[in-house]
Amino acid sequence: MSKAATLPDIDRGRLRIVSWIVASLLLVCTLLWLADRIWPLPLPQDDQARVVLAEDGTPLWRFADANGVWRYPVQPSEVSPLYLDALLTYEDRWFYQHPGVNPLALGRAAWQNLTGGRVLSGGSTLSMQVARLLDPHERTLPGKLRQLWRTAQLEWHLSKDQILTLYLNRAPFGGTLQGVAAASWAYLGKSPLQLTHSEAALLAVLPQAPSRLRPDRHPGRAQVARDKVLRRLAEYRVWPQSAVNEALEEPLLLAPRLEPSLAPLLARRLNRPNSPALIRTTIDANLQRRLEDLLLGWRARLPEHTSAAIVVVETESMAVRAYLGSVDINDTRRFGHVDMITAMRSPGSTLKPFLYGMAMDAGLIHSESLLQDVPRRYGDYRPGNFSMGFSGPVSASAALVTSLNLPAVQLLEAYGPKRFAADMRNGGVPLSLPALAEPNLALILGGAGSRLEDLVSGYSALAREGRSANLRLQPSDPLHERRMLSPGAAWIIRRILSGQARPDRDPHAELVQRPLLAWKTGTSYGFRDALAIGVAPRYLIGVWIGRPDGTPVPGQFGLASAAPLMLQVHDVLSNRDSQRGIVAPVQAVPASVAVAAICWPLGQPMNKGNPDCRRQRFAWTLDHTTPPTLLAADQPLGVGLRETIWVNPQGLRVAAQCAGAQLREVVLWPAPLEPWLPRVERREARLPQASRECPPPALNAAAPLSIVGVRDGDRLRRPAASQEVLRLALSALGGDGRRWWFMNGAPLGVSTRQEVLNTTLQQTGRYELSVLDETGQTARVEFSLVE
Repeated sequence: MSKAATLPDIDRGRLRIVSWIVASLLLVCTLLWLADRIWPLPLPQDDQARVVLAEDGTPLWRFADANGVWRYPVQPSEVSPLYLDALLTYEDRWFYQHPGVNPLALGRAAWQNLTGGRVLSGGSTLSMQVARLLDPHERTLPGKLRQLWRTAQLEWHLSKDQILTLYLNRAPFGGTLQGVAAASWAYLGKSPLQLTHSEAALLAVLPQAPSRLRPDRHPGRAQVARDKVLRRLAEYRVWPQSAVNEALEEPLLLAPRLEPSLAPLLARRLNRPNSPALIRTTIDANLQRRLEDLLLGWRARLPEHTSAAIVVVETESMAVRAYLGSVDINDTRRFGHVDMITAMRSPGSTLKPFLYGMAMDAGLIHSESLLQDVPRRYGDYRPGNFSMGFSGPVSASAALVTSLNLPAVQLLEAYGPKRFAADMRNGGVPLSLPALAEPNLALILGGAGSRLEDLVSGYSALAREGRSANLRLQPSDPLHERRMLSPGAAWIIRRILSGQARPDRDPHAELVQRPLLAWKTGTSYGFRDALAIGVAPRYLIGVWIGRPDGTPVPGQFGLASAAPLMLQVHDVLSNRDSQRGIVAPVQAVPASVAVAAICWPLGQPMNKGNPDCRRQRFAWTLDHTTPPTLLAADQPLGVGLRETIWVNPQGLRVAAQCAGAQLREVVLWPAPLEPWLPRVERREARLPQASRECPPPALNAAAPLSIVGVRDGDRLRRPAASQEVLRLALSALGGDGRRWWFMNGAPLGVSTRQEVLNTTLQQTGRYELSVLDETGQTARVEFSLVE
């Protein structure tokens, strides 16, 4: 009976024990859950530490966190397996088996420390080390308990690979370095994926005592610690003995300790608040380093306070391979902090190729169209050439190559400034104008603002069949293309800028585009900006030189300042391609391009024996069209290239009602070109003499304009034994209306038809005097003042 009575009691006792255990477990779990919520695991947050990477992963620049520490985050797959072998073997062989704490390792370490009387080894696992990195604590009993709690949280919330990743990126390596990748690049100058056996063992042991074993300061200690790791790897047969023996024989070789310091202005540009820890770019690190050294060498050649910028773009992908926004970001005297690749500056003459190409597409010109390089006036605007002189008749290709201003203004007037500005914007090169200002003729001479990167983007149209494309700074940047020119116009303009302006004299010769450098320079008003942009077989090169604060630098212009630097960059690129065996591509000739034999002054195809063919030239044409000579908008009324006259049987010019009068058409040169023509080509020589018996009516044109007071070719001297200035009294015959006078391209004064203009000459040398009247006629003489 007593036995029967005790069974229910025993069952109730067991039930109470089980209930108590379950309740205790639930309470413990609840408490742990609450503790985890109250004291959450301090996982790393975005501390603004960033690394800007080249295309191959080389660090270009780093942005440290608030403590000055910089990291290069990696995943275990981005680290050499040799390093993982060395790390896990030396630090925690049972990492993937234990729950965060290894009791055997703790017991062994405690026994060794007690028997040795001092700390001989530690029992911390990788998980425990990560816990201490995330939540630093003192080496006391409370601190150890806190570490164990954080370790449990790590194992609870993260996988083993995630814990390993935290160690790879947070382990200390001396100084301001954290993480194996940062240490590998700083100490060894290579990716952690490329570590040798010796290097892997070295990096595995450094976090044990990063300050005491720092290899750049204590190489002897570091080598002893490395060798200890190597021998343990051989002891546990992780690595073959032969590999360990070779690694032991290697001396400790370190790359020069260098912090990432390439492309700083690009790094600053890409470092945005929402940027990832690794900012990847398209930069070629070796090329960037080479060009930065090149530009630093140029610093001594630049005037004081002058900076420079270089951008190199791979044409096919539009990936930016080199980005140098200033000479030196640390040079405050040269405003090194200002990124001149993105700065708004005057483009100078670098817009001219686009205008000539657009004019070809519009059917206004071909490559050898006759243009007028003569003094002109547009209200208060009087453009001049950089050389201060005038060439008279000039072909479109020659005007572009020599960057003459007056032909470009003539062409823009015909094309339309507003239309040109709109086409440039649509093509990806927006031009900035002052508030409420509208595009005008000064646009083509740099009378607007543009960015170097936009200009380089626009020039890509010359190498991409007329389509411009945006520059790509990062691999994730999409490629956007816009139509700028037709493929034929782009090919012709590139051909002209590469020094092949005129085709073979045989119109049927094979057209082959040799891979040459096409380039154009530009100089802004007042010598503030010097630019040079090149279109190489595989690259686009943009160079700017000037003062970022906009102060003029006399004597600094594109051809003398920016072009030599651009050509040197091109040589660097060409040598690189040659060493790598890269063959420059040959640009196919568009089907729309042809060759035509044309004649001046009409600009039309005709046989050389034709009396109206005064000068024959071979031109590149589009779609087999040959536009006639483009007349200036201010061409005198009634004066064209074809003059219809009446002549008698003797060939004399007569009135229409004269006996035997017959119509004849005479081809003449544009009237403003008269002063630059040989006498046999001028109007008075080309037109038959007038008959005295039946004289013709006066022609619609005013009498030819000529200068009185000094003659072409004169050599003037001051009066004997006189140091006074030489005085000239100038007037003009012929023409109509007021006269505008220019000396060496600079305005000299304005006179009426009967008025005399007085001027003085002080310095010896050559002078060019020109005059322009209201009908557009010009006259010009060259003379010199000698001692």
